[in-house]
Amino acid sequence: MGNHNTKKKNQILRTKLPERLCHWMIVFCFFLAATSGLSWFFPTFSWLSSFLGTPQMARVLHPFFGIIVFLGLCYMFVKFVHYNMPAETDKIWFRNVKGVLLNDHSQPLKIGKYNAGQKVLFWLIMISISVLLISGLIMWRAYFAQYFPIPVLRLAILAHSIAGIGLILLILGHIYLAIWVRGSITGMVTGYVSKAWARQHHDRWAEELDAKESAERAALDRQGEKA
Repeated sequence: MGNHNTKKKNQILRTKLPERLCHWMIVFCFFLAATSGLSWFFPTFSWLSSFLGTPQMARVLHPFFGIIVFLGLCYMFVKFVHYNMPAETDKIWFRNVKGVLLNDHSQPLKIGKYNAGQKVLFWLIMISISVLLISGLIMWRAYFAQYFPIPVLRLAILAHSIAGIGLILLILGHIYLAIWVRGSITGMVTGYVSKAWARQHHDRWAEELDAKESAERAALDRQGEKA
């Protein structure tokens, strides 16, 4: 029991349950949208459309899964955009990116809840999904394609293809980095990371949490003295 309490005391809630559920829903829907899209872009990957049944069914469902991904990312944008705004301390991360890649944590980088690389990834993902939504709606034959001339449709297909491949590469990079930084995937499953992990990878965020905890403890002590 004591060990459990000690372990819990050393944990920090990094991602709340609604955000984690949204994240994994996006993972599931993006996998189905991406695999079906790749099956049409590269003939050698035509078998990938079988995840959604027949090729015809894949063409029907692909846009809907894409819209679900967009809506999920809109929710994540609202929840996390304030953590992903540029900060002066991001320059430290960029100057020391070689050490970051070599897993060298000797240099304090003053990293907030998300580092500069994660922020860049965040904005690139949001830009890519916006391009995919707009181009996808334009070329959606069942509902909107008939309202646009052929040159516009061709541009939409080109933009959709480039943004789709780009987003897949960004997500693959995101997955690789999540595996590379031990504890990241566990944090996205359980919502919790250790205080040691936070201090190592997000030192400024850990300091801010410690300061907030100290302030709350001091406020409680003052209330106790008044009582």
